[in-house]
Amino acid sequence: MKTIFTAVLCAASLAFVFLSPSAVAQQKTAKQCNDEWTADKAAIQASGKTKRVFVAECRGLPIAAPKPVTLGKGQYASETEAKASCPTDTVVWVNLRSMIYHASGSRNYGQTKQGAYICEQESVTAGFHAPRARGAAAGAT
Repeated sequence: MKTIFTAVLCAASLAFVFLSPSAVAQQKTAKQCNDEWTADKAAIQASGKTKRVFVAECRGLPIAAPKPVTLGKGQYASETEAKASCPTDTVVWVNLRSMIYHASGSRNYGQTKQGAYICEQESVTAGFHAPRARGAAAGAT
């Protein structure tokens, strides 16, 4: 009985040792996945995948789902909706995390990860503020 147990244990150990490297060897490196993305970028994008999602899938890594942003009263997902709501006011993009609003034509207008379109007066009332001037010293008097 002891001999059979030892033989089974040895066989299991050998299987583990020989199968583990092959499992690791199948996982692609980030460089390999980036090269695949570059070679077939158009077709991959046409399938609706971003580079981040493609590389994660290629490497066999889990992908965290983005948290949906809940828009508050007077906040809109599209600029058209906001313009319809405030025809006499300027529409701005508000960054919901930093509480900063951005005017149309600015670099961050419609570009931050968590934001919404809103009427400028409503944004000020809600506590949002314009971006600080670049080069202004913090705490200068």
